[in-house]
Amino acid sequence: MSYKNFGIRPELVERVKAKMKHTPTKERIKLLISGVSKHDLQDRSKVRRLVKSAASILKEPLTDTQEEQLTAFVLAQKIDPKNTFHLIKLWGMFR
Repeated sequence: MSYKNFGIRPELVERVKAKMKHTPTKERIKLLISGVSKHDLQDRSKVRRLVKSAASILKEPLTDTQEEQLTAFVLAQKIDPKNTFHLIKLWGMFR
């Protein structure tokens, strides 16, 4: 399922992708998500907190609506960070 189906704008995704190419930023995001489990990624409050923290690291101001859209997207993906297939699927979505 595409992020566009959740109302997430392609411009936002492109800005985030560009910012993630900067090594210090990427390392801060990696630290943020290290140790996150599948259970954590199915908990709405934890996902929302991760979205807010990531937006802060990326200096990307998000509206409440955008935060909710991103949270709903993550929850709908049922991501298991230990499952390589899930990670490849996400990679393909944001290429």
